[in-house]
Amino acid sequence: MNELSAKKSLGQHFLRDASAVRRIIELLDIEPGDHVLEIGPGPGALTDMLRSSPCTRLTLLEKDDRFASLHASQARAGLEVIHGDALEYPWEKLPAPCKIVGNLPYNIASPLMWDIVSRAVGYTRAVFMIQKEVADRILSSPGGKTYGALTVWIRSFAVPQKGFVVKPGAFTPPPKVDSAVITLTPLPQNDFPKHPELLATLLKLCFQQRRKQLQAILRAHFPQEKVLTSLEKTEIAPARRPETLTPEEFQKLALTLFMLD
Repeated sequence: MNELSAKKSLGQHFLRDASAVRRIIELLDIEPGDHVLEIGPGPGALTDMLRSSPCTRLTLLEKDDRFASLHASQARAGLEVIHGDALEYPWEKLPAPCKIVGNLPYNIASPLMWDIVSRAVGYTRAVFMIQKEVADRILSSPGGKTYGALTVWIRSFAVPQKGFVVKPGAFTPPPKVDSAVITLTPLPQNDFPKHPELLATLLKLCFQQRRKQLQAILRAHFPQEKVLTSLEKTEIAPARRPETLTPEEFQKLALTLFMLD
């Protein structure tokens, strides 16, 4: 067995399609002087092209001991290798400005993007390869079957855009499903939710029972009077279901519901 083969435990599927790599780099829109952070470089398909891009600073965040050592041995000026878990990275301390890119393992993509959009105030653009099903959820509109907590959360902090679909044959080993590339552009910080922790709590409450009416979901956790008053103040009909609310409506409801005297 090749010591640098993919580890199933880490959800590794290495991108090997040069055309897909080029398209990802193009979506990142690298300009001279840019700082780029790559999550999970693995054997380096994206990394090699990033090295020859106009960016002047490249940071590689790699959890796998083998690849962290491999890239560290090839270090040069302007290249930094961080041996660590992206889920434990202090995104609040990400140097600004910075562009982020990565072929994200399916098993951590959702929680990782949840953290990045809400905590990494220093990034200006992100391009991620993720499971197509997750990409469809992020890009869905209110009322759709795939619209959920992740959709609302990401759209509360960033503008997601569809990139392109990548078939299993572009990877080693090939995954069992299609992948997709999306771009995330952060909203102005003044437009971020004022109390994101309240929004997160509300989303988890609501989407655990997405087919129920809002009034029924909320009455199980709050006094009936508070529920009705909050819905009235935010002009949200009590009979609506969570999947029909826009991100802005969820933000207003969270503030009104949790901070109402």
